[in-house]
Amino acid sequence: MDTININYLEDKFRKLQSSTSDDILNNIRKEGFKAFNKNGIPSARNEEWRFTSVGNLFKKEYDLSADNLKITASDIDAIRLPGSGNADELVFVNGRFIPELSVIRSNEKECIIMPLEDAVKSEYQDLVNEHLGKSSLFIKDGIHALNTSFIYGGVFIHLNKNQVLEHPVYLYHLSDTRINHTLAQPRSLVYVDQSAKLQLIESFTTVGSMDSFTNGVMEIVVNTNAIVEYYKIQNDVVNASQVTTTHVRQIGKSYAHGVTISLNGGLIRNNMNIVMEAEGNEAHLYGLYLLKGNTHVDNHTLVDNTKPNCFSNEFYKGILDDNASGVFSGKIFVRPDAQKTNAYQSNKNILLSDNATINTKPQLEIFADDVKCSHGCTIGQLDEEALFYLRTRGISKEHAQSMLLGAFAEDIVMQIKNEPLRNYVEKLIFDRLSVN
Repeated sequence: MDTININYLEDKFRKLQSSTSDDILNNIRKEGFKAFNKNGIPSARNEEWRFTSVGNLFKKEYDLSADNLKITASDIDAIRLPGSGNADELVFVNGRFIPELSVIRSNEKECIIMPLEDAVKSEYQDLVNEHLGKSSLFIKDGIHALNTSFIYGGVFIHLNKNQVLEHPVYLYHLSDTRINHTLAQPRSLVYVDQSAKLQLIESFTTVGSMDSFTNGVMEIVVNTNAIVEYYKIQNDVVNASQVTTTHVRQIGKSYAHGVTISLNGGLIRNNMNIVMEAEGNEAHLYGLYLLKGNTHVDNHTLVDNTKPNCFSNEFYKGILDDNASGVFSGKIFVRPDAQKTNAYQSNKNILLSDNATINTKPQLEIFADDVKCSHGCTIGQLDEEALFYLRTRGISKEHAQSMLLGAFAEDIVMQIKNEPLRNYVEKLIFDRLSVN
């Protein structure tokens, strides 16, 4: 805890508590700050953070406010994702949801989107009180607790029963670092009601040359017969770091599908959790990290099977060049009551330079006796025989390598079901791998 200015954070916390009157959020924030003081910022002594050092991120003087924002509509135009013309577009600036910069195209019969502070004063108060903060039962570190301590300017999304939203919901996270280093702490609570379908897409952009640190938490609750697709695109600048948690609770028999694409940034840590709280749940998790320079990406996944007859499939791939480093740590829990569980996990990596590193740790903890579970990982280089075959056909070494790497990544990219987004990601990867 000696690496950060505790007094500064405590002062900001007390000012936030005194400026708001809602008991629900005040109590959640209070518990969060208590956990933050208890756990502190994780170090290498914490096994879950052994290969990802975040202490240096907290040595900077960050601006935690979202006052005097300079982000304009033209800034938003520059970062819009394909297909945005038909989407709900939610804009966060320095961690705060900004309704006046956002575009809500859904009608209230389909989907309710409102500031989290408004939701706790509305008919959805009981839902917020029941589901907000449940991720803290699984993630005990101080960084997650810090986000909870400063819940303000979050968003609440409620997809109504039997609604199949034809267009996606985009969440654009912008950090304005033109004047100060910024610490953004966005918070989202998403409730997908029975027999509803929702696509969520998150992207991250830093505007300015100073450092940004995004410490975000999204909690998604999926009810019976509902379908959720979640996509995260990380292609920010080298002065941008992220620690983000996506916590999905399948409280009814439902389907969840998630894809995380990490292409650029500084230090990135992704916590992706699936908690199967009902019998017969199904979940698919995919990830691709294509790194160069000094970028570090740490993917931590959790699939917690608490009920029987659930199925999960997890597949992450990495390509690392230059001094880039990666971490994959995947846990599958099978609780005693979760008989007939099928759970699979795989991580495959290619290292393109002697200085690139990967630490991979797939894990199973099984407390039931009638299950089918497997896990595995590979670390290697490009297939020399395939490379030689292409070169004998007149293809240069550089182009042949690009072709093989593109084919390696395609398994993950094809899991993006949103076609405009898939085409966008394919172009980003093509540009990264292309030879001038």
